[in-house]
Amino acid sequence: MAILNIRIIGDPVLRTVADPVTEFGPELAKLVADMTETMEDVDGAGLAAPQIGVSKRIFTYRIDGVEGHIINPVLENSEDYQPDHVEGCLSIPGLGFPVRRFRATRITGVDMHGNPVSIDAEGMLARCFQHENDHLDGILYTDRLEGEDRKAALRSIRNAKYDAVTERTTAKRAKSVGSSFGGASFGGTSTPGSSFGAAG
Repeated sequence: MAILNIRIIGDPVLRTVADPVTEFGPELAKLVADMTETMEDVDGAGLAAPQIGVSKRIFTYRIDGVEGHIINPVLENSEDYQPDHVEGCLSIPGLGFPVRRFRATRITGVDMHGNPVSIDAEGMLARCFQHENDHLDGILYTDRLEGEDRKAALRSIRNAKYDAVTERTTAKRAKSVGSSFGGASFGGTSTPGSSFGAAG
């Protein structure tokens, strides 16, 4: 397994709609294992494949001792909302804002072996699923902010000069990482403020 570099806002992969996974095998299993290890290394509550530069519909999660991964997820959300909680994002380090999320969600998809997965989630787990699934659609949690929170987030992102951070990390990655997840064939805690691999 390997610890992978996490892409930072400004990287185009974070704004790209990820492709469905169509090939299952050892490379996919290694990618899921690497994502899980990376998520745990940074104490994240979740991590989506685009966050480590892989534009595929996969994410890992770990909330209140419940952990796993979902491939090609589909969400069915409740019509009502849960109380807003502060979310952070591993791809937007240092920021956290309250985000509105649906109270409950049912997520369906498959695991790394192609076996069906279906989970009914509420609270932080539902929040994590919604956050991570957003990543697969090129959406960051800051896109869901409104009013003063949105203005403050955009201002903080500008002031943080994430573009420069992205350039530095991309240059470093090109020298040191290579392809730790099988090459081109592939394209935390539950307290408020936890970073989903999302939160983000």
